[in-house]
Parts: sequence; C-alpha cells; structure tokens
Amino acid sequence: MSDVSFYDYAKLSAEAKANLLRRSETDISGFIEKVRPILEAVRAEGDRAVARFGRELDKADISEDRIKVSEAEFDAAFKLVDDAVMDSIKFSIQNIRSFHEEQKPPAMSLKEIRNGAFAGDRFTPIRSVALYVPRGKGSFPSVTMMTSVPAVVAGVPELAIVTPPAPDGTVDAATLVAARLAGVETVYKVGGAQAVAAVAYGTETIKPALKIVGPGSPWVVAAKRSLAGVIDTGLPAGPSEAMIFADDTVHGGLAALDLLIEAEHGPDSSAYLVTHSRRVAEEALAALPQHWARMTEQRVAFSRTVLSGTCGGIVLTSSLEESYEVVNAFAPEHLEILSRDAFAHLGHITEAAEILLGLHTPVSIANFCLGPNAVLPTSRWARTFGPLSVTDFVKRSSIGYVTAPAYPEFAEHAHRLAVYEGFSSHAHAVSPVRDAYLRRDGER
Repeated sequence: MSDVSFYDYAKLSAEAKANLLRRSETDISGFIEKVRPILEAVRAEGDRAVARFGRELDKADISEDRIKVSEAEFDAAFKLVDDAVMDSIKFSIQNIRSFHEEQKPPAMSLKEIRNGAFAGDRFTPIRSVALYVPRGKGSFPSVTMMTSVPAVVAGVPELAIVTPPAPDGTVDAATLVAARLAGVETVYKVGGAQAVAAVAYGTETIKPALKIVGPGSPWVVAAKRSLAGVIDTGLPAGPSEAMIFADDTVHGGLAALDLLIEAEHGPDSSAYLVTHSRRVAEEALAALPQHWARMTEQRVAFSRTVLSGTCGGIVLTSSLEESYEVVNAFAPEHLEILSRDAFAHLGHITEAAEILLGLHTPVSIANFCLGPNAVLPTSRWARTFGPLSVTDFVKRSSIGYVTAPAYPEFAEHAHRLAVYEGFSSHAHAVSPVRDAYLRRDGER
C-alpha cells in the first residue's frame, strides 16, 4: 500500500509537522476571487441569477418559478422514501431532538447578586436562520436533521433550508422527508456561493435570513467569509475531517475501517490514523484493500485521493504522549479514540470538536443517529468553537434589576469608578442628581 501517505512523526522536520495541520480549505483566497461575481450577481439580479447559476454550476433543470420546493414536492417525497429509511430518519430525529432539548436554556434566569440586586440572562430565538444542506458528493438528510432539529427546538420562527438541486431540478426525497419531520417546511433549490448570497441579500422568492449554518464546500466557505458583514455565518464548517486515535489494544483493520468513513466524503476531506503501535499501523495498511473492495468506485476514488495526498494517511508516533500531541495540534472535527480503555485517554485530549469513545462508537453512528450534533467546526476551529447546538439559534440578553434599597451601595461604587475613568455622565447618573429626580417622583 505504498500509495497511502505514511508519516513517522518523530523523524519529521518542524515544517513537515506543520504541514500535517493543513486542510484543503485553509487557503481559499482563490475561491474568494471566484465567488465575488456570483455574490454580486445574486445581489443585483435575485431569482434570475439564482436560476442561472443553478443551470450553469449545478447543471440542474431549474427556472425562477421552481426555486422554492412546493407542497406537492414534499408530499411526493414521502411516497419515494421506503419504509425502512423512513424508520431510520424518525429514529435519528427522535434521538437528536432528545439530546438538543437538554441543551435548551431557560427563557430567563436571575440570580440575586446582593440583597435586592438581581442579574441574569434571557434567551430568545434568532428571528430567521438559513440551514445549508450540501449535495455535491451525495445526499445528506443527516445534515438536514442536524441543522433543523436544534433550530426547531430553539423556537426559530423563520427557518429555511437551502440545498443544491439535482440535474432534474428536484431535491433529494429523504432530505425533504427529514425536513418536514423535523419541522421545516421551507426549502429552496439553491446551493454553493449563490445560496449564501441569496439568504444574505434576499431575492424575489428567497427571504433574507439573519444567520446561516451548515457545512459546505470551499465555495460556500469563501462566500460565507465574503458576506460575514452581511449575515452571521455561524461556526466554520467546511470539508470533512477526522482523526482515528488507536492504541495497541485494537486491531489495525478496525482503525482502517473507520479511517475511511470521513475520507470517502470527497477529495477535499482530511483523514488520519494516529497510533504509536507499528503493528496497528501495518495492520491498517494491510486491511485497506479489503475495505476498498467493499466500497463503490466513486468513494474509493475519493478516499484514495485523501489518504495518498497531503491531507490524510497514517501517522506513526513514538509514544502515547506524542499521539496526544498530534491530535491536540490537529484539533480535528471528528475524533475516534479506539481503545479497550478509551476513557483512560480522554483526559489527555483537549482539542477536538467531537470525541467518540471505544470500539462501538464509529463516526457513522454519530453522523446519523446518536444525538449529538454532527455539524462541527473544521480547520482547527475546534480550538475555539464547539458543535452546532440549540444555543447557536438563540441570542442572549443580559438582564439586570436593582431595587431601591440596594441602589445606594451600587451607586457609590459605580460613581467612584466612573470618576476614576473620567466619565462624567456615568458619574452624574449615579449622583445626587439622580437622587433628586427619584425623590421628586416619589421613588425614594
């Protein structure tokens, strides 16, 4: 298996180690230039540009009057999805909803900071959010569920899915089923940079949104960065990436099996096996051809490209500590800890968006039906961002309330600090000037 990239980490130069951290979307300056005319066209032409780019870029049979999915198309989708898949969608939505309902913060909470003085938070849903569901290298009802369910749980009143149309101008049937079962009835047939522009600026058909969430290609990432001043672009979620951490208690063939999960998403994915065991590394190399023999030709091509390139492969470390170092430096979107004692390693991992423990928790289960959100930060943003959650669909307001008996003490301290910082109006607002108004109005 000489075509699979193999790294002996201890022998790598500092530059080579730094190169392991690269992702396909890290430098998207070229895409920024390419998306600019698309964004401007959608802003200026609205539906006409959306339909034109659908035909030109997505090669889809789409017209201005077919941008929004009709109720009839939703109804037809339920007849196209077989019962077994329908059951799996319902099973997944139930688990995802159960998980995210636990995340929902109370509408308001107040704590008495001192006698008669209260402070806390109030949470209200964001008024409108667009949910991006990719399609280029497959159909993703799973992304529909992962974005829609927490948004519905949060109570967002205006939700809309944007997703690229198929060549015949339709939307994947399972995606429509998942949307309706999750509670979203508005779906637009638009993807790529033009989708981001459409929900940022609005068109004749597509309502503008305050925020857009969901993973996408470098084109989508570039459009989000370009329009960050127009629309809230949420957590940075680009092409898929995963690390499989394996210790010496597991078979390398199992590690190879899971290494291919995210690698098959597309040639722009990142996927590494990290292990300090040469046996595990060699078993993984030996097992890959067997696993590829069970995959479709397209997915084999995608994963071979990833594992033989600069964004994937096998990393052999000199120790468990060095393996922890590699994982934390990479800060992966998905991390599996393959070990018969996975919890023993968990305390050493601080930089990963999703951590899946043990031999029975492959990324496949987490991506579809376990419950935690599978829309995750990529490109090392796991160092500062977490998974998509209910809190991404609400905004927080601080609440403060000081009663009349508590006011004097707070006013004294606020006045003193305002004078020190040189803010005279701040100081006057908590001075005898205020007391005079309060006495006049009978407040004190």
